[in-house]
Amino acid sequence: MHIIVIGKEGQVARAMAERASTHRAETLLLGRPELDLGEPSAIEDILRRTGGDLIVNAAAYTAVDQAEAEPGAAEAVNASGAGTLAGAARAMGVPFIQLSTDYVFDGTLPRPYREDDAVHPLGAYGRSKLLGEQAVAAATDDHVILRTAWIYSPFGRNFVKTMLRLAADRDEIGIVADQIGSPTSALDLADGIYGVARNLLENPQEGRLRGIFNMAGNGFASWAEFASEIFAVSARLGGPFARIRPLSTADYPTPAKRPGNSRLDCAKLEAIHGIRLPVWRASLEPCLLRLIGEVSGR
Repeated sequence: MHIIVIGKEGQVARAMAERASTHRAETLLLGRPELDLGEPSAIEDILRRTGGDLIVNAAAYTAVDQAEAEPGAAEAVNASGAGTLAGAARAMGVPFIQLSTDYVFDGTLPRPYREDDAVHPLGAYGRSKLLGEQAVAAATDDHVILRTAWIYSPFGRNFVKTMLRLAADRDEIGIVADQIGSPTSALDLADGIYGVARNLLENPQEGRLRGIFNMAGNGFASWAEFASEIFAVSARLGGPFARIRPLSTADYPTPAKRPGNSRLDCAKLEAIHGIRLPVWRASLEPCLLRLIGEVSGR
């Protein structure tokens, strides 16, 4: 299968490039400058010339706090850009996979969120991603929207890399302990996306494979618990570590409100697509091995 991935510098796109050979997929990453979501008139022509069996949109404006000051910029990428890409996929006659987020929920439910739970984003970033979901659904029926959360990887910027960087200079780090979610390896997510892509291409008439699905790491943790596990594994591997000082959300105010409960119920994905991502703790150590090895030169 020939997959086009939009957003070539992001964690998920880079993970998909790395995992492409495992899935016998020809994967092309596209992004600026050759494809700019800010120039929608050129997108369909570029994608048609590129060709492909399926398009994955992994491009996103992800600066959650900055989005509060520039909601228009977030919507241009996460909403208008996503809708334009989905419309191009429809014109090309190919399926479209859109990545979305736990931030479409307000985090007030006492259980993991299911796909049919009411959406109520708390900030500009979440609103822009919800508008993107709606734009994709309006542009093409042949779509899958994958809501995910708390992505980490050896690539780009993420919580795991931030913790290692901070621990190199500090003995103690304050981490929020009352927000709970599903840490998700970008490499596991890439494997899951390839699985969904294959299902869509092999079953073009199967309507139940389309729609909204949660796809996140198996298991849950607070940010403080996630950090504790990062440091426990890092210490075992000879990397940096620090003590955790648990904080409440009120102790660590940010411009954008975060959902207290970001847990995602992924039962629908497993039931319909036969895909279940690994336990997040199992995927953390391989990531840390790479990151610590890069720092130490091992």
